[in-house]
Amino acid sequence: MKFILFFVLGLLIACSDKAEEDGESNDLGKNKDYLKEILERGELRAITTYSGTTYFLYRGEPMGFEYELLQQFTEQLGVDLKMVIAEDENELINMLKEGKGDLIAYGYTILEERKEHIDFSEPLYYSSQVLVQRKPNNWRRMRRHQINQQLITNPVQLIGDTVSVKINSAYASRIENLNEEIGGKIHIDTIPGDMATGKIIRKVAKGELKYTIADKNIAKIYASAYPELNIDTKISLTQRIAWGLPNYSENLRDTLNNWIESQKNTLNYNVVYNKYFKNTRLHKRRVKSSFYSLNEGKISRYDDLIKKYADKHDWDWRLLASIIYQESKFKPTSESWVGAQGLMQIMPATAKDLGITDTTDPQQSVRGGTAYLDQIYGKFDKVEDSIQRLKFTLASYNSGLGHVRDAQRLADYNDLDRYQWDENVEKMILELAKPKNYNRDFIRYGYVRGREPFNYVRQIFSRYEHYKRFIGEEGKAKETQVASTD
Repeated sequence: MKFILFFVLGLLIACSDKAEEDGESNDLGKNKDYLKEILERGELRAITTYSGTTYFLYRGEPMGFEYELLQQFTEQLGVDLKMVIAEDENELINMLKEGKGDLIAYGYTILEERKEHIDFSEPLYYSSQVLVQRKPNNWRRMRRHQINQQLITNPVQLIGDTVSVKINSAYASRIENLNEEIGGKIHIDTIPGDMATGKIIRKVAKGELKYTIADKNIAKIYASAYPELNIDTKISLTQRIAWGLPNYSENLRDTLNNWIESQKNTLNYNVVYNKYFKNTRLHKRRVKSSFYSLNEGKISRYDDLIKKYADKHDWDWRLLASIIYQESKFKPTSESWVGAQGLMQIMPATAKDLGITDTTDPQQSVRGGTAYLDQIYGKFDKVEDSIQRLKFTLASYNSGLGHVRDAQRLADYNDLDRYQWDENVEKMILELAKPKNYNRDFIRYGYVRGREPFNYVRQIFSRYEHYKRFIGEEGKAKETQVASTD
């Protein structure tokens, strides 16, 4: 038997070597079912970049066109979503080919040269490239035709001039094609792939760069915030913008394409698109805000207060910020249907025990809320893993310590680990919504709407992961903030 096994193995190796000698591709991706792997893993890994339209943080909430669509797609698949961040735009394709993600959720222009490396989804939308340039200094006192006389209105006028674009981008490719089309030389000032399109456009608005190129829908929203910009000169024909997929990922590609086609003409899709590409008022408010992750490392106006009390109890302030967002969305006058109030939604009786005289006072709420969390944390000293202990603490903060203890008892009954929240006690908190379980003689606190603490813990930790990606522990925005679309 061993002889046969070694013979077959040797034959496979020999065939593989022969294929390589003959110059044949030995691409293992041809035999890989990407969709099946995602479903079995229970998680879709989306490679993307930080940007003003793709994925960012605003007032404590992760947002973005790609991010919102991904949430909806993964919900349909029944899996979790994990954002995998590329530090440099030029690494997106390499990361996909190296298996660091399942798809590139980024507004990629479909180019023939890119098709040699990756597959593409159905187009999510269409756009064209435009020249971004600064109007004359005194443009407000000039007539339109006078302004146009001092602007580039035809790409031919760029011959001999320089345009600043990201290296290896569709914009750089377009300039190279233009040089062929117009029979002249437009010089390229190459910008590193880790610089945001929005930042490049702002440099043009400030006069630090002369020209750049951007997709029209991106340029339009930035021009609304910087009226000194002109984006009227078209550089390309209409182009298709899509997501990138691994080669030979037919099942994943077909599933994604069917979903895209089912969504593109819906009201929901148009609402999401308009939110990021047409709502210029919202965009202007966002890009000027201190609570926009591409500007400063702030989550809320209460960051200093949150840091103060998080440090006191040795908590990561970003986790505490995620809890407060979950409870009140940073609104100190918020009140729940059961009477909980303030930033940390503390019940009146609990507030009295904690010495809180005004639950709407941010300082009192955060002080009392963190003290209460610390008290609960101390109740789970037998939970050795610190992350699991935090999850038990949060579930108790939401539903009450008694219900979580009942879930632990039910875990014992079902031969699960009472000291492991994930996939163990969290499942039992769900089961406590069923009469057959909450009526058992060892259950002391009865019925609980288990879906609430189950989702509460997951949502807080999911948001916490977003916060950690955008904001450093010291409270500064992370440097990795790259392009919008390309």
